[in-house]
Amino acid sequence: MTIRSASPADIPAITGIYAHSVLHSAATFEVEPPSLEEMARRYHDLQRAGFPYLVAERDNAVIGYAYTSLYRSRPAYRHTIEDSIYVHPDHLGQGLGKALLGNLIQTCQQREWRQMIAVIGDSGNLASIRLHQRFGFRHAGVLQGVGFKFGRWVDTVLMQRELRNSVPT
Repeated sequence: MTIRSASPADIPAITGIYAHSVLHSAATFEVEPPSLEEMARRYHDLQRAGFPYLVAERDNAVIGYAYTSLYRSRPAYRHTIEDSIYVHPDHLGQGLGKALLGNLIQTCQQREWRQMIAVIGDSGNLASIRLHQRFGFRHAGVLQGVGFKFGRWVDTVLMQRELRNSVPT
């Protein structure tokens, strides 16, 4: 397996992985999979803004991806980012999330960001919660019943990890 920066050629595979998550999990609160064009727009927006966007590749196929984005858009949040990780359903439990998150954190620690936030859809998403715990994220709270998907109310788990302890210049 290789972890590398995503490219525009990866967008169709990324779109397919995300569509499966939208349709089959509460990891994301979207209820309709975004189009290829929308996913390309999102990718390009993050690239233009300088955020890391990584893919995991095996046998020339994208099998997972991860990226960061601003946690919130207001200026005081500019040193806080949010991570997102998605793995192809045929490759779950193979250490892809661990490889992607580890690379993402390492990349972000070399940049100006101070905090990384995980906004985890569904308090029952133990795989994501445990993954983030392994990388030093601490529990920051639960927003109970804030999403409605698959006929049920879904929580959001907030976790937080310090990337660096410095005063911005």
